[in-house]
Amino acid sequence: MNQLTISDFGTSLGKRSERVSVRYRDEERGKEEHALMDLDQIVIASRGVSLSSDLIEACTERGIEISFLSFNGKPYAKLNSPSLTATVISRREQLAAYHDERGVEIAKRFAAGKLRNQINLVRYFGKYRKKSAPKRYDELVERATKIEELMGDIQILQAPRVEENGESPIDALRTTLLNLEGRAGALYWECVQRLLPTGRFTTREHQGAADDVNALLNYGYGMLYSQVWSALALAGLEPFAGFLHVDRPGKPSLVLDFIEEFRQPIVDRVVFAMINKKFKVEWEEPDDDAAKSAHQSAKPDADPDAGTQRYLSKGTRRSLADRILERLQETERFERKDQKLCNIIQIQARHLAMFLRGERDYQPLVTSW
Repeated sequence: MNQLTISDFGTSLGKRSERVSVRYRDEERGKEEHALMDLDQIVIASRGVSLSSDLIEACTERGIEISFLSFNGKPYAKLNSPSLTATVISRREQLAAYHDERGVEIAKRFAAGKLRNQINLVRYFGKYRKKSAPKRYDELVERATKIEELMGDIQILQAPRVEENGESPIDALRTTLLNLEGRAGALYWECVQRLLPTGRFTTREHQGAADDVNALLNYGYGMLYSQVWSALALAGLEPFAGFLHVDRPGKPSLVLDFIEEFRQPIVDRVVFAMINKKFKVEWEEPDDDAAKSAHQSAKPDADPDAGTQRYLSKGTRRSLADRILERLQETERFERKDQKLCNIIQIQARHLAMFLRGERDYQPLVTSW
């Protein structure tokens, strides 16, 4: 996927012939142009960016999605043509699957895929510690083995018979499934403590993270979240109707389900490599009132009396985004051939739709180590 990311406040985007014209407020950066035919997505990752209606029209005609990201990397708006997702059969089958064994089976596969990729990532980074830190390596192996046992427990779960009380099979099994996944997650983050330099990571934090590792992970997951959402929508699926995650108003449950198999091979791998290579994470405070307000709203657990919280600097966000985009362009062995990770996400979304329609099996992406 070829993506144009704009992270500079005050940037203006317009259409010039068959190209995107970018004018930066910073005179040193000046202007640049990008051919529309080379783009799949435009990402706006800053406040104060303007777009012309001509550019929006040109992008929708060509299937180029425009995504707007908040300071934590999550999309708060997307622009695309409604005709690109004008499907109904897949959505009908997706909703029906919630009430039969398909919902249980796909939830199990999402969870098992996540655990397998956690194991493989621990092995990928852990192999370098076999000689240099044998005790730490043994601790990693011990925990990876326990995660594998929990993965086996997930795979043998059976859809329960439910009474005629309106409860679906996945509703009856969800607590057990999430418990197994949560126990595996705790072991995985214990491994992360041992994979990174001492003191760089203690525990996983989501909203309002103030340490380098969690802030990078959260921003990276936000970028991946946008990619996954787009792939599901283009496959004709409903992003808000998931299986593993509970449905709530405004919660894109299927996005949260589907992203699980891609977190470790794309975002975690990039972030851990940055930290191990001593990348300098820089922080800053918003430089305008709108950004301050948006930043506070993006962190609902922040203390309103504590003043403005810092967030990852523009340079750090740009560096992380560049590395994740590079990772998305790298290949993995998938369906007996090497394919780019960005293409695999789109293929898997289509495979999911086909599984729900009863046209083929679905197996999660498992990357090598």
